[in-house]
Amino acid sequence: MSHTGGGSGTGRDHDEPARRLSDGAPLSVDLSDTDLRVLEAALAPMRTWSDPRFFGLSNIPESGPVLLVANHNLLGMMDAPLLLPEILRRRGRLIRGLAENVLIRVPGVRHVLHYYGSVRGTRENCRTLLEHGEAVIVFPGGGREAIRRKGEKYALRWEGRTGFARMAIECGAPILPVAMIGVDDAYDIVADKDDLLLRPLRRVVEALGIHAELTPPLVRGLGPTLIPRPERFYFSVGTPIDPEPWREAPDLDDAAEQLSLMVQKAVREELTFLLGERDRDRGRTLYGRLRELLPV
Repeated sequence: MSHTGGGSGTGRDHDEPARRLSDGAPLSVDLSDTDLRVLEAALAPMRTWSDPRFFGLSNIPESGPVLLVANHNLLGMMDAPLLLPEILRRRGRLIRGLAENVLIRVPGVRHVLHYYGSVRGTRENCRTLLEHGEAVIVFPGGGREAIRRKGEKYALRWEGRTGFARMAIECGAPILPVAMIGVDDAYDIVADKDDLLLRPLRRVVEALGIHAELTPPLVRGLGPTLIPRPERFYFSVGTPIDPEPWREAPDLDDAAEQLSLMVQKAVREELTFLLGERDRDRGRTLYGRLRELLPV
């Protein structure tokens, strides 16, 4: 059995000539059961440690173009890798990710990302994937939402981010609001880019040509270490938002702004739902999960 994206399913080597992705990325990706087992084995330690819970995956259609719009957690790299194989296993869809340019520039990393369906995060690539009937995940908050400050726990930073909404309108792709929590509970921010302690790091970041806003914070997890506390991760996929009412709008910029605000509201509602689930969950922590295993 193979697991594919939602497009033509024509395989790695049979891309349609009229549609191309940048950097030689394959238009269609077929993963075998072995590929999925390798991916799940690599993620097994984090999955065991965080014992994730998933809600609303049935809202993901089995075929056709769809845009998953999600929030970033702290550091932005620990939770989404657990969501994507779960969707692949339970819904049979490979979610195509839009990777940061810095990752695509590294040859070995680029190969792995392409193999598992991710491409360089450009509007052209996103449009091509949607036109090919794929499911694509985007994080409008970008690096700034992932590189948090103190006091920004589970905050959305989508100011002026309407590109995803415009893409959905132009391609007629429904939007699925996606919320993820857990990482912000697993780490505390000790110092952020505004602290004097991180001034040397901020200077290094700027010297590398990266905006100072993306200076990574100093965090601690379990005790004084970088090992995340064993907090459970939670994921929720909301009901689809159809962009059709905005497709005939005379002002596309205004339409994209309105749709973006609607999606933000939907993602916040999913976050509120997950925070409620977390607060009611006796197995939220490792201690709680161990207690559940003990005879009463």
